[in-house]
Amino acid sequence: MGRRKQLYGDLFTHRDFFPKMLKIALPIVIQNFISSFLNMIDTVMVGKLGETEIAAVGIANQYFFFFNMFMIGLSAGCGVFVSQFWGQKDTKNIKRIVGIGLGSTMVVSIAFVGFGYLAPSKIIGVFNHETMIIDLGVRYLKIVLASYFFTGIAFIYNFSLRASGNAIQPMLISAVALICNAFFNYMLIFGKFGAPAMGVEGAALATVIARIVETTVLVVSVYAKRGVLAASAFELTDVNLGFIKKAYSTIFPVILNDICWGLGSLVYSVVYGRMGTRAVAAIQIVNTITNLFMVIIFGMSNAAAVMVGNSIGAGEERLGKDYARRFSLLSVTVGIILGLFLALTSPYMLKIFNVSNTVRNYAQIILYLVSVIFSIRVFDIILIVGILRGGGDARHAFIIEGFTMWFIGVPLTILGAFVFRFPVYIVYALAIVEEISKCILGIRRLKSGRWINNITHNMA
Repeated sequence: MGRRKQLYGDLFTHRDFFPKMLKIALPIVIQNFISSFLNMIDTVMVGKLGETEIAAVGIANQYFFFFNMFMIGLSAGCGVFVSQFWGQKDTKNIKRIVGIGLGSTMVVSIAFVGFGYLAPSKIIGVFNHETMIIDLGVRYLKIVLASYFFTGIAFIYNFSLRASGNAIQPMLISAVALICNAFFNYMLIFGKFGAPAMGVEGAALATVIARIVETTVLVVSVYAKRGVLAASAFELTDVNLGFIKKAYSTIFPVILNDICWGLGSLVYSVVYGRMGTRAVAAIQIVNTITNLFMVIIFGMSNAAAVMVGNSIGAGEERLGKDYARRFSLLSVTVGIILGLFLALTSPYMLKIFNVSNTVRNYAQIILYLVSVIFSIRVFDIILIVGILRGGGDARHAFIIEGFTMWFIGVPLTILGAFVFRFPVYIVYALAIVEEISKCILGIRRLKSGRWINNITHNMA
């Protein structure tokens, strides 16, 4: 008991910890809420057109989901280097990393856009076979593909700005994108202000315009302020093969980690989908509710990555360890609080969904399960996405994530759903074993101290 008191007492003794964390985390949380709101506006406006239209857009955006996984992994990998180089005040190599990120973004974007233009009907057909949905999905996809280039560039600058301690600028520009997207959606989908009513094609064009505006404002603001990311073409490309290889030894595992997680999540969705309409509905409700909490957690994890990375990059390994310990304690504390809040409020939140009693009961049981293990889930996210990546241990983070998901979580859910034919809440409970296993392995890695790795060492 005394030891526990001491640990939690230490959480509040470091004067700079909470101000630093909030300075980074709060803008990211707000930005994520803006992004969620943006997606909601898109869904609501397209939903006014009808069920076929919203299904077509939703399916077409599954392709963007895979592109998004690549971009998040690439940007986060670059962000690890930027945070450590920022700790050293090494602006020259920060610009080089941004250059590698932008170059890689172009390659990935060209690949996705090229395949999207060459085989749009095949992409949509993977998810649905209805002719009308495929036709609308293709029309939407062919237009929205143009936004991929700009989305990728924005990702690189957003993550790099956060890693160098500036999370407010991306937040403000996301707000501009939200307003822009909402306005052009209204104008182009429904034919307002003299524009033709373009339906799903209008929604796609609005997205393209919003992404162009967002990226343009972002890049212009970076160069107008003459900050650390305001690099010339020479500074961005002043790299040799050795530098690129060293950079990708960390970036690649982060990309694989996010792809691994994304594909695993897709498998979970397929499993639940094959269990029937009620199971899918219950899981969808649970995800809708819990995603509200995840926005906060990912803000904290990004703050952890930046603060730990800055410390290790500056050669202050002791401070990096201290930050890791404090974030670990904070994750458990926040997880317990949010878990209790979820358990107490979920019966009332479920009332807003117009579903059968069976679906509501399934969702309620699952939400109670989530509440019980929420502290573990929060710890896992902050450890993998924040502490280990910031510490330069991206490879081990990928191993932990990949092993627990593909060798524990996915097999157990498949066995539970298709062999034993358990109800959806039991299958979900089996998936939770992944979270518990990840926590055990993560704690072992954290305690070992081997996760501290100055990845910028000897990079010329």
